[in-house]
Amino acid sequence: MIGIIVPAHNEEAVVAQCIESLLIAGEHPGLSGEEVKVVIVLDECSDGTQQVVNRYPVQSVAVAHCNVGRTRAAGAQLLLDQGARWLAFTDADTLVPPTWLVDQLRFRTDAVCGTVRVDDWSLHAEEVRSRYDALYTPVEGHKHVHGANMGVSAQAYRRVGGFKPLTAHEDVHLVADLKEVGASITWTSINCVTTSARLDCRCREGFGDYLRSLSIGAPLEAVG
Repeated sequence: MIGIIVPAHNEEAVVAQCIESLLIAGEHPGLSGEEVKVVIVLDECSDGTQQVVNRYPVQSVAVAHCNVGRTRAAGAQLLLDQGARWLAFTDADTLVPPTWLVDQLRFRTDAVCGTVRVDDWSLHAEEVRSRYDALYTPVEGHKHVHGANMGVSAQAYRRVGGFKPLTAHEDVHLVADLKEVGASITWTSINCVTTSARLDCRCREGFGDYLRSLSIGAPLEAVG
């Protein structure tokens, strides 16, 4: 079974589109009928995210971590306990392509780090996009890490102990741990996902804060 984990904190406005894209990816004929399970990890949601999620054939679990590392780990553990052999991670404000899972599995490596594209730059000044494009290299062999677009085998994930309980950069630390144990990692732009450039970002020091830092011309270290 393939497991997909999506952390969500007050995402009622966007989570439906995310789930719909995941369900399409999970039905791709290239998966040869392998079961795909999706879990939305509701972290301190006080809006209607749960009600939106309930409309779809996915699982949900409520936590009160306010910690993206612990939240991703909770979803991963739930699916590992259900027999997942592969874990795919994205974010609630992100849309994955129909071939997302197929493209992750095709490389037959321990982990796959994909790229992202921004859906709408209209909330940002033109110089933000220009600075982003100058710093971002969406090519094969890139070294970007995004929690919105990564996959890892259950065996490799267990080997490194999963996500650390970090409020930011949990994805970067997981990949660093995988490299430390010699795991095989593919860095690809083939399975690019589309994500939000919203200003009311949910994770401090995450992708939204990185974009905000570009507006003042002092970019944070590139993050996922």
